[in-house]
Amino acid sequence: MAVVSIITRESWFWRGTPFLTAFFLGGFECSTHCRPDGTRLDLIAATCHDHFAEQDYRRLLSTGIKACRDGFRWHLVERSASYNFSSAMPLIRAARKTGMHVIWDLFHYGWPEDIDIFSPEFVSRFARYANAAARVLSSELEGPFWFVTVNEPSFFSWAGAEFAFFPPFTSGRGGELKQQLVRASIAGIEAVRDVIPRARFVHVDPLIHIVPHPEAGEQMRQEAAGYLRAQFDAWDMHAGYLCPELGGQPKYLDVIGCNYYVHNQWEYGGQFIERFDPRYRPLHEMLAELQARYRRPVMLAETGIEDERRAEWLSYVCDEIFTARERGIDIRGVCLYPILNHPGWADDRHCHNGLWDYCNQDGHREIYIPLAAELQSQRNRFEAEMNSSEMRQNEFSTGWAAA
Repeated sequence: MAVVSIITRESWFWRGTPFLTAFFLGGFECSTHCRPDGTRLDLIAATCHDHFAEQDYRRLLSTGIKACRDGFRWHLVERSASYNFSSAMPLIRAARKTGMHVIWDLFHYGWPEDIDIFSPEFVSRFARYANAAARVLSSELEGPFWFVTVNEPSFFSWAGAEFAFFPPFTSGRGGELKQQLVRASIAGIEAVRDVIPRARFVHVDPLIHIVPHPEAGEQMRQEAAGYLRAQFDAWDMHAGYLCPELGGQPKYLDVIGCNYYVHNQWEYGGQFIERFDPRYRPLHEMLAELQARYRRPVMLAETGIEDERRAEWLSYVCDEIFTARERGIDIRGVCLYPILNHPGWADDRHCHNGLWDYCNQDGHREIYIPLAAELQSQRNRFEAEMNSSEMRQNEFSTGWAAA
């Protein structure tokens, strides 16, 4: 497939600002959406991460992971006319004490119950909250500062406004919600930059591949192709390439954060496809297409799997990322997500998908040794590759200067 870049490197206004401090990151599940029965989820509380944040960050550091994704819980911060960031302070203080470099999610599926997500008020309220969050962070930490404004706008709009198993539990309004979430994200970026002009942003959405059934007619093939193209909508909207009336501009598109799981490839209208299927597209090809389209750094913002396949899945993903980097693709990080086992969204089942399990009353968590061993192996591999790459770059620079 021919890929046309829609963004040029010259549009980057943040050139020269610092990047992440580590290649491997840990992601703390921080969803706060409601179930159809009205039960509000709070995965930070459910995993006791808010009580043991410092211990959790130190656990990451002990494995060589110096950066992570974590989140604010908007519905707790804005319970009244004034903001209360007490729910976020344990995480912020833990980051300060440990030196953990955090990418802060501001909106991870949950929002205050008194707001209609389709209303103009949603955008303005989110912007004010984002500004307040930036002020708190800048007063407590030295930075550099990284944010995810709206997590997975494409997935969220599909789940909440097409298939109705996420709030706002409606259908036929997925496109409308996606545009609304991008409006909010852009407003949030501006609100954060009013406080922290050099803040960096990761724009997170799933990276997917869809194939039509081998016997599908032309109409179904076109539908599958359209569905596949839609994965780029939110990124295109941020850049102003699609729906420019939303206010998108190249300056609003920073790092492309793609989420990739075992179920991110499927047959249109059919089953998931896995790596043994000849129709399965290698991850490194998908990453190459993504960077060719946007000319931005890319990071794998979430990846993982449940149970015994955890180590094998990380091995596959890292092989693909290693291949992509060898081919010149600017991949800047891999986030193991979630880093802690957690209760399932729908049924509270014990999901064994993290590096560490539930904690005891003292905050101790058992580590999953096969995944820990694979992570160490991959860290050694990528550190050697990056050191070698840096040496080559230094040699080139020295030789050019001498010449």
